[in-house]
Amino acid sequence: MSDEAQGPVSRLQRRKQRTRAALVKAAQAFIAEGKLNAPVLEITQAADVGMGSFYNHFDSKEQLFEAAVTDVLDGHGAILDEFTASIDDPAETFATCFRLTGRLFRRRPQESQILLANGMSLLLSDRGLAPRALRDIVAGVAAGRFRVEDPELALAVAGGALLGLGNLLRAQPDRDDARDTDAVTRDVLVLFGMTAEQAQEVCERELPDLAVVLAAESVA
Repeated sequence: MSDEAQGPVSRLQRRKQRTRAALVKAAQAFIAEGKLNAPVLEITQAADVGMGSFYNHFDSKEQLFEAAVTDVLDGHGAILDEFTASIDDPAETFATCFRLTGRLFRRRPQESQILLANGMSLLLSDRGLAPRALRDIVAGVAAGRFRVEDPELALAVAGGALLGLGNLLRAQPDRDDARDTDAVTRDVLVLFGMTAEQAQEVCERELPDLAVVLAAESVA
């Protein structure tokens, strides 16, 4: 097939992708603001997309909202993967993901609000932080770094701690998010069976530059 024949199709696909992305972005803003009952027309207007175009991509508002949440989870998961890929210690991998997520609550307010609003259900999701945390807990047990009898229960406890931290940081803007995040991370690691000294040592390891993390997030 010639480039001329392929060109219009590629442009059409790009236009469809832009339309879908605009709808997802608009939906994320509505979710973050708690406007879950907004009509489809209001969402399409915010996205500057026609009503007919909406149904070319989604069967319902609920399907769009699900895609919007999944997009946030996938983006966050991809960033965590990128910045922990070179870490061999599963305890450090878990702690790095926890410490980065805590520090991003204020720096990514819309995405974080979506995570907090859907928090408990996301603990059972196969996307985003939860499956990665479960993987690291299981690996930490296998490596002798954690002493956990029930990894899924441990995940639920750690997830509850993270969600509580996120809500506290949002409600009390004067709190030091880095200090508090590391304190919660240490407590979780101790709960997983590490000594206080081991947990402290892991939480003192250098984190990726948040400016680099956010830059990567913007192109993920």
